[in-house]
Amino acid sequence: MKRIAAASSLLLAATALLAQNTSTTPAAPPAKPTPPTLTVILRERTNATEWFAATPDSEVYGHQDSLLRLGLQQRIQQWDYQLELGQNAEFGLPTDAVSAIPAQGQLGLGGTYYAANGNNQNPAAASLRQGFLRYHFNDERGALRLGRFEFFDGQETTPTDPTLAWVQNNRVAQRLVGNFGFANAQRSFDGADFKLRGDAWDLTGMAGRPTQGVFNMNANPELNVDIQYLAYSRYLVARRLLVRGFALGYHDGRTGLTKTDNRTAAARALDHRNIRIGSYGANLIGAMPAGSATFDFLLWGVLQNGEWGLLDQHAGAFAAEAGLRLTGARTRPWLRGGITRTTGDNNSTDGEHNTFFQVLPTPRQYARFPYFNMMNSTDEFVQIIDKPTAKLDLRSDLHFLGLTAGRDLWYGGGGAYDTKAFGFTGRPGNGHTSFSNLADISADYGLTPELTVGVYYAQSFGRRAVASIYPTDHNAQYGFFELDYRLSKPLRRTP
Repeated sequence: MKRIAAASSLLLAATALLAQNTSTTPAAPPAKPTPPTLTVILRERTNATEWFAATPDSEVYGHQDSLLRLGLQQRIQQWDYQLELGQNAEFGLPTDAVSAIPAQGQLGLGGTYYAANGNNQNPAAASLRQGFLRYHFNDERGALRLGRFEFFDGQETTPTDPTLAWVQNNRVAQRLVGNFGFANAQRSFDGADFKLRGDAWDLTGMAGRPTQGVFNMNANPELNVDIQYLAYSRYLVARRLLVRGFALGYHDGRTGLTKTDNRTAAARALDHRNIRIGSYGANLIGAMPAGSATFDFLLWGVLQNGEWGLLDQHAGAFAAEAGLRLTGARTRPWLRGGITRTTGDNNSTDGEHNTFFQVLPTPRQYARFPYFNMMNSTDEFVQIIDKPTAKLDLRSDLHFLGLTAGRDLWYGGGGAYDTKAFGFTGRPGNGHTSFSNLADISADYGLTPELTVGVYYAQSFGRRAVASIYPTDHNAQYGFFELDYRLSKPLRRTP
């Protein structure tokens, strides 16, 4: 906690220095007191998985996710607070979805949940999801928050243009830091963050430690992992462009864990040094009218350096995407495509680690069938999004996936989540860069303002890297049926 206290002091000092209002527009009036508001989030998801197979017997199973979050929040003059409790459970986890052969590993999400919870088929736990106090200052243009909260990189602003907002929230946010919201136990941070903003800019800083959780149902403990984040965002061209520059520091001080990389098991077992990595990047997104359509684009890039234990870290990543939305059509269909490419490591003995490190992301944002992530990967994709009715959202993606470095690993996972597992898994690429193709489709329908029903189905068509590990069946399937209930209700009327 000393590191968090020191970082919090730095944030306070930075806030004091930067909190000078240079805007020429009138200051926002102070927010009025609000009544306490109760929030209820209930998510029930029924999963079905058919994993890749190395034997004649395919691994086919189902399991149930259950997540309840109860919150209370209120604004009182210059202060607001939020308290939120979570209760998460898994039911019917498979007992045979973790292979004894290390290269095959955990056979889908069911195997991961089972292993992360002491081989318990029905684990459940309650936890404090959020508990923070926030002070608003500088005529509502600044805020300082202390406590336990969720944090999402790339989501520092709230675009008014719906196309720009979708691209930011779905194709920029949480690439490096997120709450892992798709997982049942999710992730929070203990620490502090601040925000300063003007008419067209935003400065956000954060220092914190992630909690346990994600796949481990006990999401209460804090991990010996630190992050520091600073980002500056600015709107350009009548708020049709949004540019962001950011820096992210990461330190993993967990002891007794073996790192996941392409070195031999013996070499990794001897590496007890901490991980210290800096990530420095920028992105530009835009949404421009083009007659009866809207053209959107995204450019995102990151460079990394630091120490991967005994190795020097040198890695990077970039993404380029574009789309066209027919805003003049009745259903406003939207066709998008792009590429994400991250570095891998083809030499495990040169004293360097060149695999891009994804830090603490929400990987399912970018891998809807989450059997891979953005480490040592090349992802070329097309997607189509449509909204046939006001209550129905459709989306379908097609991904052509490769491993950037064939002598590196096929990586999965989304970062540290307890003291026993590293958080990223790896299977050998066996010299192959040909990985897999992925096709999926999803539909979400709003039954009421509070209740949404969703279905998802995906099939992966494995290629050489997959076939070298799972020779019997190179293909896998995953789908789920989900109910989401969300309620926000004031507990008393405002006078």
